[in-house]
This record gives sequence, C-alpha cells and structure tokens, in this order.
Amino acid sequence: MVLQQLVLMFHVGVALLIVALVLLQRGKGASAGSGFGAGASGTVFGSRGSASFLSRATAVLATLFFMTSLSLAYLSGRQSAPTSILEQELEQEPTTSAPRFEPAELPDLPELPGLTYEPEDPTEPAASETSE
Repeated sequence: MVLQQLVLMFHVGVALLIVALVLLQRGKGASAGSGFGAGASGTVFGSRGSASFLSRATAVLATLFFMTSLSLAYLSGRQSAPTSILEQELEQEPTTSAPRFEPAELPDLPELPGLTYEPEDPTEPAASETSE
C-alpha cells in the first residue's frame, strides 16, 4: 500500500515534468527565424543544443511515465483486501432478504359531487356507432 502511494506520487511528478518540458520546447516553425540570426544562438544551450537536450529529457521522462504506469497497474492488481471501512462492514454482515411487499386494500373513496358514474352496458352499441 505504501509502495503504491510512493509510485503514484512519483508518477504524478513525472507527468508534471513532461508537461513542463513539452511547453518549453519550440515548434518546428519557430526554427525558421533562427537561420537569419533571430535570437536562438544566444541561449544557454546554443542554437541547436536546447532542442536535443529537451527532446532527450522528454523521451527519458516518457519512458519513466510508461514504467510507472505499468507498475501502478501491477500493484493495483495485487491488492485484494478491502480498503475502506464500508467494504469491511459489508463482508462481515450476513446477507438478509428484504421483507415482502404486499399491497394494502384501499378504502372506497366518496363520489365527487355532480359526477355520476354509470357503467356502460356491453350489449348496447356505443353512441359513436349508432350516429352514422
């Protein structure tokens, strides 16, 4: 459990470093101006040094990210014990069935004033059939 947390913290750190390195890199179109002396030759790594250093560092961090992803998957697959108190309580409780639901009889409702209900006689034709 502790090992998994340590690997997870390292994994998040590597992910943040990858994001920072990708944001530091220049795109392919940005190098067109450096051929005419536009600022890139005066950097710390030289005109071409920063691109190779940043791309190599990104590749190394991407490899570390891949390895930590695989190790986290392996460590989470080995974990079989419940990790929360609720899961432990569910394992200890015996299963009981819910009580059966039986519908109750409803009382007769009083009739609404002004409305009378007369059931139709099935032997007589309906009013819509006789008006044709």
